[in-house]
Amino acid sequence: MEGHRNSVTGQARIEGVAFQAGDIQGGVHIHSHAPALLPVPQQLPPAPAHLLGREGELAALDRELNAPPPPGGRCLLLVGPAGVGKTALAGSWLRSRAEFPDGLFYADLRSHAPGGPTDPVEVLGAFLRALGLARVPAELHEAAALWRSAAASRRIGILLDSAATAAQVRALLPGAEGSVTVVTGRTRLDGLSMDGAGVFPVGLIDRAAATELLTQRIGEARVAAELPAVEQVVSRCAGLPLAICVAGARMASRPRQPLSATAEALRREADRLAALRLDGESAVRGALDASYRVLDRAAGRLYRVLGQLPLTEFTPESAGAAAELSWADADATLDLLAGTHLLEERGAGRYRFHDLIRLHARELGQAEDPPEEREAAVRRVGEHYLAAATVAEGLIMPSHRRLARDYQQPPLHVPEFTEEMEALGWFDRERDQLMAVLRDATRNHRYTLTWQLADAMQPMFVRLRPHAMQLESNTLGLAAARKVEDPIVEQRMLTSLGQGRRNAGRIHESADWFAQALAVAEAFGDRKGKGQALVGLGHAHRDLGELDDARARFEQALVQWEAIDYRRGVGLIRVALGEVATDAADEAESVRQLSAAIEDFMAVGDQYEVFRARAILGRAYLMAARYEQAGAELEAARAGFVTAGALHWQARSIEWIGELALAQGEMGTAREKFTASYELYRSVAAPDTARLARRIEELPGG
Repeated sequence: MEGHRNSVTGQARIEGVAFQAGDIQGGVHIHSHAPALLPVPQQLPPAPAHLLGREGELAALDRELNAPPPPGGRCLLLVGPAGVGKTALAGSWLRSRAEFPDGLFYADLRSHAPGGPTDPVEVLGAFLRALGLARVPAELHEAAALWRSAAASRRIGILLDSAATAAQVRALLPGAEGSVTVVTGRTRLDGLSMDGAGVFPVGLIDRAAATELLTQRIGEARVAAELPAVEQVVSRCAGLPLAICVAGARMASRPRQPLSATAEALRREADRLAALRLDGESAVRGALDASYRVLDRAAGRLYRVLGQLPLTEFTPESAGAAAELSWADADATLDLLAGTHLLEERGAGRYRFHDLIRLHARELGQAEDPPEEREAAVRRVGEHYLAAATVAEGLIMPSHRRLARDYQQPPLHVPEFTEEMEALGWFDRERDQLMAVLRDATRNHRYTLTWQLADAMQPMFVRLRPHAMQLESNTLGLAAARKVEDPIVEQRMLTSLGQGRRNAGRIHESADWFAQALAVAEAFGDRKGKGQALVGLGHAHRDLGELDDARARFEQALVQWEAIDYRRGVGLIRVALGEVATDAADEAESVRQLSAAIEDFMAVGDQYEVFRARAILGRAYLMAARYEQAGAELEAARAGFVTAGALHWQARSIEWIGELALAQGEMGTAREKFTASYELYRSVAAPDTARLARRIEELPGG
């Protein structure tokens, strides 16, 4: 037995089974497309149907598309200064083509964002979720392999906007012959051109196109009436479409003001910026300054506040919390800023900045608002997300041991969730903003907010399983807990790291984190924490087939939790002991432990764990050839997991129903259930995917 213990706690790295590219296509005969009910991804941001002054660029892109396709798909790089319209050009061209029936994908790589460029794993997660794959491996190479496999037979278009480096882009390329990836950037990204990407410069638009663009914004009558003023505006905007759109929005919002007023405002700003030597960005900045100066006080303040926040997108809730506005006022002001071309509307009540405009808003805030006001706005939005995540946590995991939550003032616009799925949906929508707040808190040494937010996000990690985010969040939370010297929080973060590594199939890594958590809990006498660490170690032993060691760890944990009357925890340990007994073919012990666990969970009102215990009880009956009882328990559990939205346990229940059919000689039903289970495992990037693929291949006639 001692050798078994060493295999769990030792430093040798033995990877868990991970999904690889070949698992989808390697002889399993399972269609790789997303389920039919999923909509075809259409993620491109709004773009004009007809671009002005871009005939040459569009023709060049068309010629490239009509040439023989290179192996691995096309990669086209649009290079030009900020504000020149690279995103609009790429989006309009991709949307105009009929070559992409399987979807259009978009990602902002945020090369100039204050929080740093986008992690490619986050982008891969968004792309894969759009294809129905809900969870993504934490390791970049595994996530990229899954993306290439999922995209292999698809004809898709991809826009990677504002790329930072060639390496960031390479991980996101689908590698499919029928794919086209358009990358935008301010620099040439020579590594991509060396890889064979076509490079297309995007320059300024000419005076005629600029005049027509402005005419679209303000109307032919006003242009004809003040043509000299229009010519001045066009000249000051220097052929940059962003500057023209901002100036046009300013004039359109003031229909009774002479156009010469805008021309004069731009002249003053251009003179000032020329003195500052801001080169190619001066036209945009001049237009932004002119538009900002006509905002009312409330809109100007919100504009400056948004520029200070770490968020990549804003909602009325987050903007209202940061600026201390009512929901209605925040919603109206966001709409006003979008109408003046200072924000981009993303749909569904979400807005974002162009990176140049974000920088402008940030600099204005730093110039006009005291540091304490700027810091307070960032603090308020952080506490808003902490409070919202804590409400969701309480609904999804009501028995999760609640740790402290510290707010300097009552948070605004905290959602009132009524159902688990509503709270999970909020986590799914806001995952990127939560991580942005967490990273910003870490950078600025707000350690209490860091660990509290990492803790409140645990339901997202348990139910949605974004492995990379969980590893980063818990690592930051652990460092913060150690900074504030809080052993209870440290133990919680260590346990969460262990759970995350186990979910990702990294069993030895998980055992190391659990062992550290056990040492911390023992040092300050925390029975509940000690039990959590022992349970984690027990699962690691069981995952490695070390049943005696697993049983010993679970029984040690049972002593800890019975001593503090933690009935839900006792139920969880009884489930684990039931699984060990099932693995050891001890039917009577398995049924005894699992039946007792169901009573524990029913007593504390935890339906999710009731379903999980019933599924495992069904498997125990299956192993004992008690097929009628097995079918009843497994079907009840499956239905419960559908209601709870628990995809991983739906997959497991259906897999065991397939095993039941196989045991009864129903080969067709077994294949059907295994295939359905495979698709669900694949959708959550579970390590079980490869095992199910092999199981299907091993079926007679496969």
